[in-house]
Amino acid sequence: MPSKNTICLWYDGTALEAAEFYASVFPDSHVDAVHRAPADFPSGKRGDVLTVEFTVLGIPCLGLNGGPMFKHSEAFSFQVATDDQAETDRYWNAIVGHGGQESACGWCKDQWGLSWQITPRVLTAAIAHPDPATARRAFEAMMEMGKIDVAAIEAAVRG
Repeated sequence: MPSKNTICLWYDGTALEAAEFYASVFPDSHVDAVHRAPADFPSGKRGDVLTVEFTVLGIPCLGLNGGPMFKHSEAFSFQVATDDQAETDRYWNAIVGHGGQESACGWCKDQWGLSWQITPRVLTAAIAHPDPATARRAFEAMMEMGKIDVAAIEAAVRG
């Protein structure tokens, strides 16, 4: 039975390719079902992939091949909490290295324009630190980064 709440992501004919990529990169991610159009539709023909049910890090998603009319924006992103620099590097490099784009403060975009925040847990803890000066140092360090550098965040916390 489908989940009661599912994230629907719009693609221009590449929903299956995107879902397969996410399943290859992230744990607890997989392609669950592929549904083909029973008739022609505005952005495709009968038999084309219409929707793809997939899971990303345990979150149910639906990829809709709706056509070129709507694009992804930074207003929606997946935030992925990482445990160390190796995990941060692995996800960042997979997304950026597969036709994606680097951004600032731990953000990047995949080749389909979907935004990802690759966020080490140490960063989240540091900017929520009870000491305002510690939180400020960590925040200011983050503001200078693309991919988050765990060692630099730890150094900012130490002062």
